[in-house]
Amino acid sequence: MKTKGAILWGVNEPWSVEEIELGDPRDGEVQIELAASGLCHSDYHLVTGDIAIPSFPALGGHEGAGVITKVGPGVKDLKEGDHVVLSFIPACGHCEPCSTGHQNLCDLGMYLLTGQSISDGTNRVTARGKGVIPMSLLGTFSPYVTVHQYSVVKIDEYVPLEVAALVGCGVTTGWGSATNIAQVKAGETVVVVGIGGIGINSVQAAAVSGAKYVIAIDPVEYHRDQAKKFGATHTFSSMAEAIAPVMELTWGKMAEKVLLTMGVVRGEDIDPAMTLTGKGGRCVVVGLASMADMDTKMNLFLLSMLQKELCGSIFGGANPRKEIPSLLSMYRAGKLNLDDLITNTYKLEDINQGYQDMLDGKNVRGIIKYTSADRN
Repeated sequence: MKTKGAILWGVNEPWSVEEIELGDPRDGEVQIELAASGLCHSDYHLVTGDIAIPSFPALGGHEGAGVITKVGPGVKDLKEGDHVVLSFIPACGHCEPCSTGHQNLCDLGMYLLTGQSISDGTNRVTARGKGVIPMSLLGTFSPYVTVHQYSVVKIDEYVPLEVAALVGCGVTTGWGSATNIAQVKAGETVVVVGIGGIGINSVQAAAVSGAKYVIAIDPVEYHRDQAKKFGATHTFSSMAEAIAPVMELTWGKMAEKVLLTMGVVRGEDIDPAMTLTGKGGRCVVVGLASMADMDTKMNLFLLSMLQKELCGSIFGGANPRKEIPSLLSMYRAGKLNLDDLITNTYKLEDINQGYQDMLDGKNVRGIIKYTSADRN
């Protein structure tokens, strides 16, 4: 079918909204009419080149929710009319990571930036006669997607789809990084550095988990103000500014948990983060760095002598088939605030403005909301 999508033709170029050709679902695949797509910072890493892909063009977008319109052969447990969320990492359920409870590390993740479908290794999207790499094999910057069933999680129909879209990446990553990876416990001091679409959910996860102090760090005043609405007890504009107050607040013990959730993590961010991390504490790197960045500065003596931990996090350590429905059930029960995350809504044609607003600190989360005009 012919539809439209936001295509990237090269590094540091703007998104180009133009006609694309979307293939019908093949073995194990479904086609979905999307209601909304999140404007996640990870897609902007394609623009800057921090995430390297084999070739251009690329179709952006990896957060989305909608309704299944077509079902290919071999699909199990999904049918036309089902409401679904797209998981940016597929979960096959059979590989060693999936079988040991680590669906976020599914072996099929190796295909995410290749553009080759899980089903048969071919392209599902073309533009100007060329094969297109859809971000995370999804490409939600289009009102329709054809994706493998391993990337699809069925949800209840009561959940607004524009809200559900955010749980496909940002919400689950932020929440899980605090609860699964950092393992925040009641009474702890937690520092979250970078209050965007991921960090704001780490803040509310830490608050719901019973952290005594939730300290949010971000250079943008608007983001700091939003963090207070989601449970932050203290805010600072930089890690350097926060070190002395955190030391005073904790009587010199520093934080049990520190999460780096900024849009771009750099090597020089690790040492101040580890300074904020107390004895026996854990620092979790959540945000993306450039794939070419190999330099990190930190005090190795204090790492070992104070028995600190430094670890990574992808998708918040979540098993998407369990965690996505679980988070949405918390939303229904009023325990998870998703509605207030969406600070701006855009048309697909305004995608470049949406990302500029993100860079300018005007958004906590922006979304593209599709209408009937996008589907004609």
